[in-house]
Amino acid sequence: MAIGATMHTFEIQLADVDRGVYEDLSLRAAQHPSETDAYLVTRVLAYCLEYEEGIAFSAGGVSTGEEPAILVKDLTGLITAWIEVGAPDAQRLHTGSKRAGRTAVYTHRDPAKLLASWRGKTIHQSEQIMVRSFDPKFIDAATQALTRRNTMPVSVTEGQIYLELNGTSLETQISSHGIE
Repeated sequence: MAIGATMHTFEIQLADVDRGVYEDLSLRAAQHPSETDAYLVTRVLAYCLEYEEGIAFSAGGVSTGEEPAILVKDLTGLITAWIEVGAPDAQRLHTGSKRAGRTAVYTHRDPAKLLASWRGKTIHQSEQIMVRSFDPKFIDAATQALTRRNTMPVSVTEGQIYLELNGTSLETQISSHGIE
Protein backbone atom coordinates (compact mmCIF):
# COMPACT_ATOMS: atom_id res chain seq x y z
CA MET A 1 0.00 0.00 0.00
CA ALA A 2 1.37 3.40 -1.00
CA ILE A 3 2.02 6.00 1.67
CA GLY A 4 -0.04 9.16 1.14
CA ALA A 5 1.06 12.76 1.40
CA THR A 6 1.18 14.51 4.77
CA MET A 7 -0.82 17.72 4.87
CA HIS A 8 0.73 20.77 6.53
CA THR A 9 -1.08 24.05 7.11
CA PHE A 10 0.61 27.42 7.44
CA GLU A 11 -0.95 30.61 8.76
CA ILE A 12 1.46 33.24 7.47
CA GLN A 13 1.63 36.97 8.09
CA LEU A 14 3.85 38.15 5.23
CA ALA A 15 5.58 41.54 5.39
CA ASP A 16 7.98 41.75 2.44
CA VAL A 17 9.26 45.31 2.80
CA ASP A 18 11.68 44.85 -0.12
CA ARG A 19 8.80 44.25 -2.56
CA GLY A 20 6.02 46.13 -0.75
CA VAL A 21 3.94 42.96 -0.25
CA TYR A 22 1.85 42.65 2.92
CA GLU A 23 -0.56 39.70 3.07
CA ASP A 24 -2.13 37.21 5.45
CA LEU A 25 -1.88 33.77 3.83
CA SER A 26 -3.46 30.43 4.70
CA LEU A 27 -1.52 27.70 2.91
CA ARG A 28 -2.07 23.98 2.69
CA ALA A 29 1.04 22.14 1.54
CA ALA A 30 0.93 18.41 0.80
CA GLN A 31 4.28 16.82 1.65
CA HIS A 32 4.92 13.89 -0.68
CA PRO A 33 6.55 10.88 1.07
CA SER A 34 9.76 11.45 -0.93
CA GLU A 35 9.88 15.16 0.02
CA THR A 36 12.21 16.10 2.88
CA ASP A 37 11.26 18.60 5.57
CA ALA A 38 14.04 20.89 4.26
CA TYR A 39 12.47 20.84 0.79
CA LEU A 40 9.02 21.59 2.24
CA VAL A 41 10.30 24.54 4.28
CA THR A 42 12.19 25.89 1.24
CA ARG A 43 9.06 25.48 -0.90
CA VAL A 44 6.93 27.46 1.57
CA LEU A 45 9.59 30.18 1.85
CA ALA A 46 9.81 30.40 -1.95
CA TYR A 47 6.02 30.81 -2.09
CA CYS A 48 6.25 33.71 0.39
CA LEU A 49 9.19 35.38 -1.35
CA GLU A 50 7.53 35.09 -4.76
CA TYR A 51 3.99 35.82 -3.60
CA GLU A 52 1.85 37.64 -6.17
CA GLU A 53 -1.60 37.27 -7.70
CA GLY A 54 -1.95 33.90 -9.45
CA ILE A 55 0.68 31.98 -7.44
CA ALA A 56 0.03 28.35 -6.57
CA PHE A 57 1.78 25.15 -5.60
CA SER A 58 1.83 22.79 -8.57
CA ALA A 59 -0.94 20.22 -8.50
CA GLY A 60 1.44 17.26 -8.60
CA GLY A 61 3.99 18.70 -6.17
CA VAL A 62 7.27 16.82 -6.31
CA SER A 63 5.65 13.80 -7.96
CA THR A 64 5.23 15.41 -11.37
CA GLY A 65 8.03 16.06 -13.81
CA GLU A 66 6.04 18.43 -15.98
CA GLU A 67 5.64 21.38 -13.60
CA PRO A 68 7.85 23.14 -11.09
CA ALA A 69 7.09 23.27 -7.37
CA ILE A 70 5.39 26.68 -7.77
CA LEU A 71 3.75 28.38 -10.73
CA VAL A 72 2.39 31.86 -11.26
CA LYS A 73 -0.30 32.18 -13.92
CA ASP A 74 -2.12 35.23 -15.18
CA LEU A 75 -5.90 35.40 -15.59
CA THR A 76 -5.70 33.81 -19.05
CA GLY A 77 -3.78 30.79 -17.69
CA LEU A 78 -0.46 31.86 -19.19
CA ILE A 79 2.53 30.90 -17.02
CA THR A 80 4.26 34.10 -15.94
CA ALA A 81 6.72 32.59 -13.43
CA TRP A 82 8.29 29.13 -13.15
CA ILE A 83 9.71 28.60 -9.66
CA GLU A 84 11.82 25.53 -8.97
CA VAL A 85 12.81 24.32 -5.51
CA GLY A 86 15.77 22.15 -4.55
CA ALA A 87 18.16 20.99 -7.26
CA PRO A 88 16.43 20.89 -10.65
CA ASP A 89 18.42 19.65 -13.61
CA ALA A 90 19.44 21.92 -16.49
CA GLN A 91 16.76 20.52 -18.82
CA ARG A 92 13.95 21.48 -16.37
CA LEU A 93 15.32 25.02 -16.14
CA HIS A 94 15.64 25.21 -19.92
CA THR A 95 12.03 24.08 -20.34
CA GLY A 96 10.75 26.39 -17.60
CA SER A 97 12.59 29.40 -18.96
CA LYS A 98 11.07 28.81 -22.40
CA ARG A 99 7.53 28.38 -21.00
CA ALA A 100 7.45 31.30 -18.56
CA GLY A 101 8.26 34.98 -18.56
CA ARG A 102 10.44 34.56 -15.47
CA THR A 103 12.26 31.64 -13.86
CA ALA A 104 13.71 31.35 -10.34
CA VAL A 105 15.25 28.62 -8.21
CA TYR A 106 15.16 28.40 -4.40
CA THR A 107 17.48 25.87 -2.87
CA HIS A 108 18.31 24.44 0.52
CA ARG A 109 21.35 22.73 -1.00
CA ASP A 110 24.87 23.96 -1.66
CA PRO A 111 24.42 26.59 -4.40
CA ALA A 112 28.02 26.22 -5.65
CA LYS A 113 27.46 22.52 -6.40
CA LEU A 114 24.12 23.28 -8.02
CA LEU A 115 25.59 25.99 -10.26
CA ALA A 116 28.51 23.70 -11.16
CA SER A 117 26.07 20.96 -12.24
CA TRP A 118 24.55 23.36 -14.79
CA ARG A 119 27.86 24.70 -16.15
CA GLY A 120 28.21 24.11 -19.88
CA LYS A 121 24.60 22.97 -20.30
CA THR A 122 22.01 24.68 -22.49
CA ILE A 123 19.58 26.71 -20.39
CA HIS A 124 17.31 29.18 -22.18
CA GLN A 125 18.03 32.75 -20.99
CA SER A 126 20.20 31.44 -18.15
CA GLU A 127 21.54 34.92 -17.45
CA GLN A 128 18.04 35.97 -16.35
CA ILE A 129 17.49 33.08 -13.92
CA MET A 130 18.13 33.93 -10.29
CA VAL A 131 19.09 31.25 -7.79
CA ARG A 132 18.33 32.02 -4.15
CA SER A 133 19.64 30.05 -1.20
CA PHE A 134 19.41 30.04 2.57
CA ASP A 135 21.96 29.21 5.24
CA PRO A 136 21.67 25.44 5.91
CA LYS A 137 21.57 26.06 9.69
CA PHE A 138 18.53 28.31 9.18
CA ILE A 139 16.71 25.60 7.20
CA ASP A 140 17.70 22.93 9.76
CA ALA A 141 16.34 25.03 12.63
CA ALA A 142 13.11 25.66 10.71
CA THR A 143 12.61 21.95 10.06
CA GLN A 144 13.00 21.30 13.81
CA ALA A 145 10.14 23.76 14.51
CA LEU A 146 7.88 22.36 11.77
CA THR A 147 4.58 20.73 12.77
CA ARG A 148 1.42 19.76 10.89
CA ARG A 149 -0.23 23.10 11.85
CA ASN A 150 2.10 26.08 11.68
CA THR A 151 1.95 29.79 12.45
CA MET A 152 4.65 31.73 10.67
CA PRO A 153 5.08 35.49 10.61
CA VAL A 154 7.59 36.26 7.83
CA SER A 155 9.36 39.59 7.37
CA VAL A 156 11.79 40.45 4.59
CA THR A 157 13.88 43.59 4.61
CA GLU A 158 17.12 44.44 2.81
CA GLY A 159 17.58 40.84 1.69
CA GLN A 160 17.27 39.48 5.21
CA ILE A 161 14.45 37.12 6.16
CA TYR A 162 13.05 36.98 9.67
CA LEU A 163 10.56 34.33 10.60
CA GLU A 164 8.96 32.96 13.67
CA LEU A 165 7.88 29.38 13.12
CA ASN A 166 5.67 28.09 15.94
CA GLY A 167 7.45 30.31 18.46
CA THR A 168 11.01 29.69 17.19
CA SER A 169 12.62 32.93 15.95
CA LEU A 170 14.98 32.57 12.99
CA GLU A 171 16.76 34.87 10.60
CA THR A 172 19.19 34.63 7.70
CA GLN A 173 20.40 36.46 4.64
CA ILE A 174 18.78 35.44 1.36
CA SER A 175 21.74 34.76 -0.91
CA SER A 176 21.35 35.38 -4.66
CA HIS A 177 23.43 33.70 -7.35
CA GLY A 178 23.46 34.13 -11.10
CA ILE A 179 24.00 31.28 -13.54
CA GLU A 180 27.29 31.66 -15.37
